[in-house]
Amino acid sequence: MRFFQRLKYSFYSAYAAWKGDGFDFSSWMGKSFWGIDNSTLATNETIFSAVTRLSNSMATLPLKLYQNYEMKQNSASDVLINNPNPNMTGFEFIRNLETARDEEGNGYALIERDIRLQPSGLTLINPDYVEPVIERNSKELWYQVLGEDGNRYYVHNMEMLHVKHIVGSHSLKGINPIKVLQNANDFDKAVREFSLKEMQSAPNSFILKYGGNLDDDKRKRVIEDFKRFYKDNGGILFQEQGVEIKELERKYVAADTFASERITRSRVANVFNMPVTMLNDTEGQSYSSNEQLMRMFVDLTLMPIVRQYEQEFNRKLLTPAERKAGFYFKFNTKALLRGDISTQGDYYAKAIRNGWMKQDEARMYEDLPPVGGNASKLWVSGDLYPIDMDPSERKSNSNSSNNSNNGDG
Repeated sequence: MRFFQRLKYSFYSAYAAWKGDGFDFSSWMGKSFWGIDNSTLATNETIFSAVTRLSNSMATLPLKLYQNYEMKQNSASDVLINNPNPNMTGFEFIRNLETARDEEGNGYALIERDIRLQPSGLTLINPDYVEPVIERNSKELWYQVLGEDGNRYYVHNMEMLHVKHIVGSHSLKGINPIKVLQNANDFDKAVREFSLKEMQSAPNSFILKYGGNLDDDKRKRVIEDFKRFYKDNGGILFQEQGVEIKELERKYVAADTFASERITRSRVANVFNMPVTMLNDTEGQSYSSNEQLMRMFVDLTLMPIVRQYEQEFNRKLLTPAERKAGFYFKFNTKALLRGDISTQGDYYAKAIRNGWMKQDEARMYEDLPPVGGNASKLWVSGDLYPIDMDPSERKSNSNSSNNSNNGDG
């Protein structure tokens, strides 16, 4: 009974929190929820680069629904992969969800369901409008959503996708990585502003030497006249008798700025748990191949994120019956680990010759259509026969038998 009660409340809350009598969240569609123009993401290129790298990587990973290793399709997979909502493709949905997770620490998407309780739409919600809460009696997780009408609506956790960064002790929300970088951002901003002032003032410094002493008032008038003349004549100066003008050489030293940028890149890479090479800092970094770098990025950075997404999709978009039947969503991280043509060809050759990959499977990995027949069978080298062929029918054994018979004669 409790299950159906929760299901009823979940079903109602998913719709009630979206549109109803006296309130309407549909106007959220198309709005920008990823920060305003002066946000850190829009003004710090290092953080922008890190977030772009993560969100694009997640969005480009192939995402499929499987049942016991075989690709399948149902209404949930069609919504998630092809048409999350009328304004987004599957790529945009995953990228924006990951952008929210990286910028705010949390990414939310409301699950809309049809009359059969199957997912019919996924709509992103501004993380600033959502607060996870625990219901006092049932101890279940709900999401408090602030509507544009100022009212608060509650959505059960099974009706809300929630991906997040690591969660602090006794908290339900992910920690905002940009807030973690606050000190690094302030330091980087201060260095940039100082460097900009240095660059602007560096070529405009002079020493004026007069033949006699000047009182304070006359000195001020001379300086103002010099500045006015310099400005009005495009930097051209006339040296009068008794006056010596000498340019003060003030070289702008960029080394400090470069050091500051390296420190910032290192801190951003640490917070987002990615190799600093991914932020275009190659100094002191050495990888034998691009494949080795990508493997490090996938293993250390993407796999925890991928696993979180997969479990969230499996738990909330599939029914318990579907999960028991072997259905599951899976990202293919191997798409980022492909080597060069020579390495990839050698990999396929070994896999096919050793009998653990079919030729048609190799063709599918290369986006080529399967041809069926013997290409859909596993082979073993001897040299290369279908794995289910009787050994007595193999050419090498037949030749041996013939040679033996000829020898006996």
